[in-house]
Amino acid sequence: MSPPVSHPALTCPKETVVTSTAAQTPGTPAVPRSPRPRQGLVMAALLLAVFLGMLDAQIVATALPRIVSDLGGLSEFAWVTTAYIIASSVSTPVYGKLGDLFGRKNVFLTAIVFFLAGSAASGFAQNIGQLIAFRAVQGIGAGGLLVSVLAIIGEMFPPREGARYYGYFSMVFAVSALAGPAVGGVLTDWLSWRSVFFINVPLALLALLAVGLFLHLPRHPRRPHIDYAGIALLAGTIICLTLVTSWGGVRYDWTSGPILGLGAATLVCAVLFIVVERRVGEPVIPLRLFRSSTLTLAVLIGALAGAVFLGAVNFLALFVQVVTGATPTESGLVLLPMMLGLIASSMLSTKHIARSGRYKWYPVASMALGLVAALQLASMDADTPRAVAIGYMTLFGIAAGLNIQVLAMAAQNAATRQDMGAVSATVPFFRSVGTSVGISVFAAIFYGRLASSLAEHVPANARGSLSLDATSSQEVLRHLPPEVRHGIAQAYADALTPVFLAALPMLAVGLVLALLLKDVRLRQHHHGDDAKGE
Repeated sequence: MSPPVSHPALTCPKETVVTSTAAQTPGTPAVPRSPRPRQGLVMAALLLAVFLGMLDAQIVATALPRIVSDLGGLSEFAWVTTAYIIASSVSTPVYGKLGDLFGRKNVFLTAIVFFLAGSAASGFAQNIGQLIAFRAVQGIGAGGLLVSVLAIIGEMFPPREGARYYGYFSMVFAVSALAGPAVGGVLTDWLSWRSVFFINVPLALLALLAVGLFLHLPRHPRRPHIDYAGIALLAGTIICLTLVTSWGGVRYDWTSGPILGLGAATLVCAVLFIVVERRVGEPVIPLRLFRSSTLTLAVLIGALAGAVFLGAVNFLALFVQVVTGATPTESGLVLLPMMLGLIASSMLSTKHIARSGRYKWYPVASMALGLVAALQLASMDADTPRAVAIGYMTLFGIAAGLNIQVLAMAAQNAATRQDMGAVSATVPFFRSVGTSVGISVFAAIFYGRLASSLAEHVPANARGSLSLDATSSQEVLRHLPPEVRHGIAQAYADALTPVFLAALPMLAVGLVLALLLKDVRLRQHHHGDDAKGE
C-alpha cells in the first residue's frame, strides 16, 4: 500500500505543521501533514474496534451450551444473541446521526465505552436474565463502532484517498467471521465462557486510549435537536422486524397471530417513522438524502447483497457439513477459500478504485459473478466433489467482496460533510435489514422443502427413527448405514437447490440497479467548509 496522505485529523498542537495545498478547493483551509506513525496507530485502533464488534456477534455461539449449563435458562438462551442483534441494529442509524450532531470522535468513544462496560458486565453475569441485559448494553455499543469508524474515515480522508482503507474492512469482517467460533471454543475449553467477554476489555481499552489521545477531527458546530420520536419509531420497526424474521417459521407459523401482529406493528411503525422524519428538523435518517440517486441505489443494492451474500452463508456451511460430511473443523477449512476470495477481491477492488477513482463497475461485476456462482451452487448434489463445491463457493466469495465497501464509498462520495454520519449509517443499516430478511426467506424455503426431500430419498424403514434435528447431527450421521447417510445428504442438497435459485432474481434486480449507478469519479477533496478542531 502506498504511503497515505496526511490529514488534519491527526495533528498534535505542539508539533510543527507542514502545509499542503494539494487537492484544495477555493475557500478551504490548507491541509496540514501529520506524522505517519500516529496515523497508522489511529487506523489500527479503529479497525480493532470494528473487529471486536463483529467478532462478538460470532464468538458467543460456541460458548452458549456451557453458559446454559452454568446459568440455566435453556428456554431463554436464544435471547443472549437476539438481544445483542436487536440493540446493535437499533443503535446503528442513531449513532450515525448523533455523530453529525455532536462530533464523530465523541460518539465513537461513547460507543466503545458501552461495548466495554457491556463486555465486562456480561463476564460477571450471575444468571441468564443478567446476561441478556448486559448483552443488550454490549450491542448498543457494537452498533456504533462500525458506523462511527466509517464516518471517521469519511471525515479524515476525501473519498478517493479513503478508498484505500476500505479494503481492510472486508479483511476484518472475514477474519472475525472465521475466527469467532474457533476463538470462542478455545477460550471456553481452556479458560471459561466468561473469558469470551473478558477478552474484549483490554483490547477495547487500547482502542479507546489510542483514539482518545491521537485522533483530532474538525469540529462543526451545530445546535443539536434530537429526534426522539424518530429514534423510538425506528427502534420499534427494527425490534418488530427482527422478531418476525427470528420467530417466523421457527417458534411460530408464518400465519400465526403473533407473527401477523408483529408484521402489522412493523408496518405501522415504519409508516409513522417516515411521517415523523419528513417533519422534524434533524431526522435520524434524513429522507432528503434519498433525492440522490447514488445513495438510493447504494441502499437498494446493499440490501440485496446482504440478503444473498450474507444470508446464504449459513446454508453453505450446512451443505459442507451435512452433504459433504465435513466435521465443524473441516468445514471451516472448506469455507476458507471463499472467505479468502472475498478478502482478495475487496482489497484489490478498493486499491484500484483509489488509483482510478471509478467504482461503478465493481457492483455490476459483483452481481454478474453472483448470478453465475448461484447457478453453480444450485447445481450441487450429494455426488458433487468437495473440490468442485469449493470452487463454486470461492467464486461466490469473490462476487461478495466486490461490493462490500464500494457501496459505502459511493454513498459517501455523494454526501456533504454534515451528513457523513447519517450516510455512513444508512448503507450498512439497510444491508443488515436485507440480511435478516434474506436469512428468514431462505430458511422458509429450505425447511419447506426438506421434509418432502427426506421422505423422497431416505428409506422408509429409517425415517421413523430419525428426527429432523438428528439429520444434521454429525454424531448421529456417523452411525447410520451408508445408504441412509447418502439419502440424507441428497435430501439436504435438494432442499438447498431452491435456496440458491431464489437468490437469482435478487441478483438480477441488483445487476439492473448497479447498471443504473452513475459512472462518476470519487472526489479527491472534501466538500469545503470551515471547521474548528475537535
